[in-house]
Amino acid sequence: MKQFTPDKQGFYGEFGGAFIPEMLYKNVLELQQNYRKTIRSKEFQKEFRSLLKDYVGRPTPLYFSNYLSKKHNAQIYLKREDLNHTGAHKINNTIGQILLAKRLNKTRIIAETGAGQHGVATATACALMNLKCTIFMGEIDIARQLPNVERMKLLGAEVVPAKTGSKTLKDATNEAIREWINNPVDTHYIIGSVVGPHPYPDMVAEFQSIISEEIKSQLKKIKGVDYPDYIIACVGGGSNAMGAFYHFIDNGKTKLIAVEAAGEGVKTTKTAATIALGKVGIIHGSKTYLIQTDDGQIFEPHSISAGLDYPGIGPAHAFLHKSKLSEVVSITDDEALTAAFELSRHDGIIPALESAHALAQLEKIKFKKSDVVVVNLSGRGDKDMLTYKKHFKL
Repeated sequence: MKQFTPDKQGFYGEFGGAFIPEMLYKNVLELQQNYRKTIRSKEFQKEFRSLLKDYVGRPTPLYFSNYLSKKHNAQIYLKREDLNHTGAHKINNTIGQILLAKRLNKTRIIAETGAGQHGVATATACALMNLKCTIFMGEIDIARQLPNVERMKLLGAEVVPAKTGSKTLKDATNEAIREWINNPVDTHYIIGSVVGPHPYPDMVAEFQSIISEEIKSQLKKIKGVDYPDYIIACVGGGSNAMGAFYHFIDNGKTKLIAVEAAGEGVKTTKTAATIALGKVGIIHGSKTYLIQTDDGQIFEPHSISAGLDYPGIGPAHAFLHKSKLSEVVSITDDEALTAAFELSRHDGIIPALESAHALAQLEKIKFKKSDVVVVNLSGRGDKDMLTYKKHFKL
């Protein structure tokens, strides 16, 4: 599988597609007809990669952790997406989509956000390109990710609270889709993960594939081989994981591990473990696994990390799981907090709570000393300081 792309209808096997209201058909069709030829053109790639280098700060380092390597008896590297401008991997996608939106003559941008990193990245790209920006964010997430809310406002974005349902990421996405339906002509919706109707999962994956592209070249220089034995990444919708996996899918050498949020436990009612508990259904325009009640209603998820607090998963990840090309595991809130504290105290890196889920998975694997392991550190923990303060009594 040299290039991981869906079929013409946007399906990865049985997952994906574009299940959309009629009012959005024209917008989505416009994207489907134009995105691939546009983003793969030489002109687009030149501008995109120039901004990634000079504005975002890529390539991000591949850092060897002496502490984690010694503790787990393996060669453990951290892909430092937390060092991107705005503090997470999200900026890779927003820069790409903002350039596409400009080429489609859109004058206004909307987006959803959970942890706030996608919202900040979208507001940043809009400020750079002088476009109007509206961000939808769950009321609960606004309270627990206040630093990112203030950053979005400072960058010129309007932040609109989602006050329905669980008041988290799912509900922010619902509100953003409603806004797009009401403003279909001048507005582009920047989805922040590999979710939503085709072509979003494929488009976001392609923009985020810069992560695995860099891992390949960096490992070649460091180790003389261009693949790791393991890649571990957290997954809510799944954009950072897809970016880290992209160039290693089905290579027969790299074990891909996607870590979802167990919350207070997979067997509790406070969880976001989609693969562990989900059934096939439709959410936000695509067919995938999602957690549902017995009567088919979408389950209200829970995770201490706002970015993983989502009841579904990207259709490409659903396909990877069903095809046994990846392994999906679950990490609890407490396990993630312990991993975050450990990295902070021993490596001087405060990770985002989302990334801490991936770090916590290291405790569950028995490695060989020769194993090369890459953990995708998807974001930094500045936004989570209120949560860390509460749990660690700082």
